[in-house]
Amino acid sequence: MKKYTFTEKKDTRSGFGAGMQVLGQTNPNVVALCADLIGSLKLDAFIKENPERFFQTGIAEANMIGIAAGLTIGGKIPFATTFANFGTGRVYDQIRQSVAYSNKNVKIACSHAGLTLGEDGATHQILEDIGLMKMLPGMTVINPCDFNQTKAATIAVAEYEGPVYLRFGRPVVPVFTPADQKFEIGKAWMVNEGTDVSIFATGHLVWEAIQAGEILAEKGINAEIINIHTIKPLDVEAVLASVKKTGCAVSAEEHQINGGLGDSIAQVLVQHHYVPLEYVGVNDSFGESGTPAQLMEKYGLNAASIVEKALKAIERKNA
Repeated sequence: MKKYTFTEKKDTRSGFGAGMQVLGQTNPNVVALCADLIGSLKLDAFIKENPERFFQTGIAEANMIGIAAGLTIGGKIPFATTFANFGTGRVYDQIRQSVAYSNKNVKIACSHAGLTLGEDGATHQILEDIGLMKMLPGMTVINPCDFNQTKAATIAVAEYEGPVYLRFGRPVVPVFTPADQKFEIGKAWMVNEGTDVSIFATGHLVWEAIQAGEILAEKGINAEIINIHTIKPLDVEAVLASVKKTGCAVSAEEHQINGGLGDSIAQVLVQHHYVPLEYVGVNDSFGESGTPAQLMEKYGLNAASIVEKALKAIERKNA
């Protein structure tokens, strides 16, 4: 098992803020919109350096999406920002009609996704956003794993032509990917090559998958771990190459099992190369209030659950 270490923990939303600051300095067409959550989206540096390129829409997310769509007509690259719950579920009709249907170059960048929003509870958490957004024709869906990858992804999506949903979170998590990485949309990242089971993880669950890989290694199991930071378009080639080698798989995500990464993996396996697949995710449930660590533990979004599912997948393979 390849060894990964970290020297600090940072929130992925701060990676977005750092990426926006770079874009403010390097891409004059990038503009930012926010629905009254500047501090939460870490936009302070961008706004300070580019006040004329920021639009505060207030708590009016539907209007924000409409304004963002309009700005693209003049050649701007708008980043529409808010909490993931409000930026997808609350304004789904506006995204569908004004952004996706007309293929507008809008970047919907949302923080506080998943359970790890924490104490604000189920009304502010969202576990359905990946499913909602990936179903929209032409929508690219990206869910990076740490500060550095989120910063790189933010810069990359500004260069990409077309609508994008960029998802990130609130809690501090280990920073373990390279600071100078080049983010390739639609290209999975090989975390650890293995032969016994494929673990496809996204977002905060990538670090948990690494920890699970270390536990499995102690049991003599060599897990292949792949970071699926781009859920749509999915790197089908990487998925198939991995499962053809290992013969079984686990998906791991901070999202509902229904409609998430696991569903996308399952579609590939059913259509091209069936192997046993186990899911780590929230099983048809809303979240609740609690610390991020407590919620990840209660809902089984951790290394222990990934190990359990990996052992089950291997057992099914060998049955």
